[in-house]
Amino acid sequence: MAHSRAAERRFYLAFVFLIFGAVLLGFGRTFFLRAWFPEWVDLHAPKEPYFLLHGTVATAWFITLIAQSSLVTAGRVDVHRRLGKLSMGLAAAVIVTGVAAAVIAARRPTGFIDIMDPPQVFLAIPLLGLLQYAVLVILAYRQRGNAQAHKRLMLLATLSIISAAVIRWPFDFMFGMSPVPGYANFDLVALAFLLPLVAWDLTTLKRLHPVTLYGGLALIAMVPIIGFVSRTDWWYAFGDWVIGA
Repeated sequence: MAHSRAAERRFYLAFVFLIFGAVLLGFGRTFFLRAWFPEWVDLHAPKEPYFLLHGTVATAWFITLIAQSSLVTAGRVDVHRRLGKLSMGLAAAVIVTGVAAAVIAARRPTGFIDIMDPPQVFLAIPLLGLLQYAVLVILAYRQRGNAQAHKRLMLLATLSIISAAVIRWPFDFMFGMSPVPGYANFDLVALAFLLPLVAWDLTTLKRLHPVTLYGGLALIAMVPIIGFVSRTDWWYAFGDWVIGA
């Protein structure tokens, strides 16, 4: 049992490092290594100073996730639990700064950077994505007494916002439409981060944990749901209100 518990903790720690690697790859040129890519920054990075704050808060979330997983791996579950409320406060900051960033971007005369869709339409992706993130984080907090559900919900919450990094990976194929209707290539790549968790469950539990199953399905379903909602008249009217508010 001790060996399997140690293996599980190493798996989750490796998984969060993999997620953070995806974030570094996506935002390396426009945030983490922006000093080395001045021409790319000029063309593809937000000009508003606010986005430095937004990026810092989001980065703090991923670093905290690594720290919390590292504490559990090291056997310091007591410290992990004490830092739990700080993590929830940071999650709230991610939501608040993320919503503000989406509104600021939508209100630009040119709309979202490198996005052809009208800002009223594209606004659905960050806002509904953050809504899903909020729901998963709240569920994770409520399930903090159930370690197996809690850790999976925290990972799923993080994966619900990873597409913002994946779409910025420096590979041209990321922007194409996939063979799966309603999904772009970057959607499928982002959803592929569910596979390690699925493989872990099938290997260790011989089945999918309910959180992995239903939470994963929610992430998969959210892509076409956002696509549908973003093109309704009432969402476009809401986008007009946000931009003009």
